[in-house]
Amino acid sequence: MNDSQDKDQLLQDLLKRVEALERAAPKDQLTIGVMSGDLERTMLAFIIALGATTFDIEVELVFTLRASAALRDPMKKHKNLQELEPSAIKFDLEKAGAMSLEQLIQLAAESGVRITICNLSLDLMDLKRDELIDYPNITFAGVAAFIDLCSESKHCWFM
Repeated sequence: MNDSQDKDQLLQDLLKRVEALERAAPKDQLTIGVMSGDLERTMLAFIIALGATTFDIEVELVFTLRASAALRDPMKKHKNLQELEPSAIKFDLEKAGAMSLEQLIQLAAESGVRITICNLSLDLMDLKRDELIDYPNITFAGVAAFIDLCSESKHCWFM
């Protein structure tokens, strides 16, 4: 093998290695595990998600346990419905001209933010799928899907 063939082979080997690394690299994706359904944390999860979409980062919000209740549609009453927006916080939001949770959810849907809700959490929180908000990018999955999302994401946060 001559010097030119050695260089060509080396280049081919390097290209294969780069391709393999690119396939194995995590996506430019942020996965946020939302574990609390209180208004502040829920709003913060959507605010961070919307901020990430401005940088063309894919976002997946995974709602578990009490956080799942934050996605209950207030128009779909349920006997165990808990108040998510204490009036003092709601007033402060209006006074500051900040978006409501409903507005943040709408903007997130328009921006392509995906939501996954833990199936077990629905059962534990006595939630039915038809009680949840209407959202275009919503799926239901278990812990294995959450682990897959985290392993594919560059960033993974818990709130």
